[in-house]
Amino acid sequence: MAEDIEVRLNGKVRRVPAGLTVGSLLDSLELKRELVVVELNREILGRERYGEVPVSAGDTVELVHFVGGG
Repeated sequence: MAEDIEVRLNGKVRRVPAGLTVGSLLDSLELKRELVVVELNREILGRERYGEVPVSAGDTVELVHFVGGG
């Protein structure tokens, strides 16, 4: 069983499973990758990198989720 790590997600400390990528983190949060902008440790990631960039203990992750409406 994977150990949990602590990250800061949108300003709050949160425990997540070790070994996640940014993409698998979004999947676990049930967020559509095409509707989210991710800032990891003050760097905005391109969507094409979500599946390859690991989430590590102590990382700061900011997610901006776009919603439609009128």
